[in-house]
Amino acid sequence: MSVPRIILKARRALPFFSRHPWVFAGAIERVEGAPDDGAEVDVVSGTNEFIARGLFNSQSKIRVRLYSWVPGQPLDRDFFREKLARSIKFRETLGLRGPGKGCRLVFSEADGISGCTIDEYSGWLAMQFTSLVIAQRREMFADILDELIQPKGMYLRTEKGINKLEGFDIRDGVLRGPQPPADLTIEEDGLHFLVNLTEGQKTGYFLDQRDNRRAAARLAKGRRVLDAFSYTGGFGLHAAKAGALNVECVDVSEPALSMARSNAERNGLANLEFIRSDVFVHLENRVKEGQRYGMIILDPPKFARSKASIPDAIRGYRRLQTFAMRLLEPDGILVTCCCSGSITTEMLDELLLQIAILEKRDVQILAKLGQALDHPVAVSCPETAYLKCY
Repeated sequence: MSVPRIILKARRALPFFSRHPWVFAGAIERVEGAPDDGAEVDVVSGTNEFIARGLFNSQSKIRVRLYSWVPGQPLDRDFFREKLARSIKFRETLGLRGPGKGCRLVFSEADGISGCTIDEYSGWLAMQFTSLVIAQRREMFADILDELIQPKGMYLRTEKGINKLEGFDIRDGVLRGPQPPADLTIEEDGLHFLVNLTEGQKTGYFLDQRDNRRAAARLAKGRRVLDAFSYTGGFGLHAAKAGALNVECVDVSEPALSMARSNAERNGLANLEFIRSDVFVHLENRVKEGQRYGMIILDPPKFARSKASIPDAIRGYRRLQTFAMRLLEPDGILVTCCCSGSITTEMLDELLLQIAILEKRDVQILAKLGQALDHPVAVSCPETAYLKCY
């Protein structure tokens, strides 16, 4: 059976020869054949040269997601099994998988499976499908994972707005096995954290900040620490264990703070305070009070979800970092994070410079860090490099 073909417009083929996996509708000249949503298609240049094979979705701005650059390669069960097995083996090689651990097993485009993210927490899987073409194959993926690693269960998590963007309708819920336990925990650097697979942010825990929590903790000893957007206490607990004088954890979510308190108790840490507040309001109030901290950690949610929202995002980061500069004592440490992929390091550098000038503070950048090793960056897809931590 012949595979439908996607013919690209003139001079639009280079990114896909370079293995970028997203073919947007605007790059397409015409479609030969009548592919159903989720069907395999071959993408070819305007000069009729084969580029790659992908999966088609007429309802998405990303009209084709590319998976293979081998002519005639079927995107079948064997193909995706090999992809999943390779991703899992890579994490095992890094020593990130194991009893009681948390690990990202599959990082979408970075692992060659665009639209699929899989996190593992103590043998339980949180699975997130951000494309219709992969969501259609979720039972096949579940079968393969049962075969490869025999998880205790699989829970489906959805990303806000993705159903509308991709044209499918799936909801959070159990995919395989029983409901995840309420007391599910993972171990990280000798600390134990509760993970809420069913209601927590992202897939329950911020695995991508693992190395950055460790780096910040090294500088926390003897300091008064403010952990803003603390969620379940990841940065704060690491700082407390490392010898911080005390840690003030601030978050607007009471369920997150409740888990953070439980995490502190579970780890025998008493030098933490948990405050429910809008972080912007709390920082402004602390400035008015004349408070000072030896370390401030800013780990806000994604401010920019598109290029159009970049100006508003920069304003948000400017306010946060300005408050932080005013609250930091001399020789204080600022840990400032950005998980908005459309905000570049150049933008953050310029912003820090502007704030330092206005606040008359000397600022040294000690380290520019990114996401943890189980969140690799595909050089062919720069969008996979999203997390910045200064």
